[in-house]
Amino acid sequence: MTELLACPGMSGEIWLDTDGVPINAHGGGILKEGNLFYWYGEHKVAGTRGNLAWVGVHVYRSDDLVHWCDAGIAFDIRDGGSLLPGCVIERPKVVRSPAGKFVMWFHLERDCTYSDARQAVAVADRPEGPFRLLWHGRPNPGVWAQNTPPELKESARIEAARREMPTLPYDANPLTPQLSVLGMDLETGQQSRDMTLFVDDDRTAYVVYASEKNSTLHLAELDRTYTGFTGRYWRLFPWRWMEAPVLFKRNGKYYFIGSGCTGWAPNAARSAVADRLAGPWTELGNPAVDAGGDITYGAQGTFALQLAPDEIIFMADRWNPENAIDGRYLWLPVEWKAERPILREPAYQCLCRNLV
Repeated sequence: MTELLACPGMSGEIWLDTDGVPINAHGGGILKEGNLFYWYGEHKVAGTRGNLAWVGVHVYRSDDLVHWCDAGIAFDIRDGGSLLPGCVIERPKVVRSPAGKFVMWFHLERDCTYSDARQAVAVADRPEGPFRLLWHGRPNPGVWAQNTPPELKESARIEAARREMPTLPYDANPLTPQLSVLGMDLETGQQSRDMTLFVDDDRTAYVVYASEKNSTLHLAELDRTYTGFTGRYWRLFPWRWMEAPVLFKRNGKYYFIGSGCTGWAPNAARSAVADRLAGPWTELGNPAVDAGGDITYGAQGTFALQLAPDEIIFMADRWNPENAIDGRYLWLPVEWKAERPILREPAYQCLCRNLV
């Protein structure tokens, strides 16, 4: 951790790879395989064009989390497959299945309207790829959430959701809780936007994603191949409008850090704790406690890198939608106040760097 404190990610500075080129792996996550770490993220291009995907998912390799070697494009949409340049690929995450396959999940929109709200899955035999697309679509069509309240199965609420859907906001509003977006999407599968993967101690894997027009998170259990679903999923934080989900586990408890729904603009993070992934969850407030914490130091979470039970790095992005390739990375050690996770400001991390 001492050397990691000196990396540019701890202060949000430009982070160069071993060739001297800025690392291009936004909205990413990290996989540890043997003694090496693999950092997967969205490959951005310059300008506002960079808010769409023109290349695919980039991967970097490191043995110390500080010095990253460019390992190429792990998932390439320029190869003539079914996904075309100009689509949206967000928040790619990779895990290794019990069978030894490397499995990538990401949020997919086939155009810039954000109306698809799909997940996509790609697989590879090597962590560097190439990953090949296995499927894309919405999760769990025809299946109700395990904890669906009876009123969301009412036909009147479902029909009302269909009527209101075209103008229904993606952020907090009083109308959505009166509808059943869940029921409206039952046949096609549930909406899925910001997402992450989490593998529990028993190797059961889950995908967590913003659903129901961003109003409610869903937790969906994956099958043993990590490429599909078991049909069991749960609604979390109903009508709290949270995205950018990050999950980790400490001392037998599950912790969540997410954000509000303000598009590219940063906002105050939220945290929560539970004894079971399916809940109930208890909210703990904003973990960013220092000056600038009301906008999470200008960043939004993407992944929790757990190096040891009490060594957890909160990985975040400082988005730059006007010049997407110039988005920066902010990695903050998770500290603790009793059982509450705490994120200190980057200036505090710089002070720690100077003291080690």
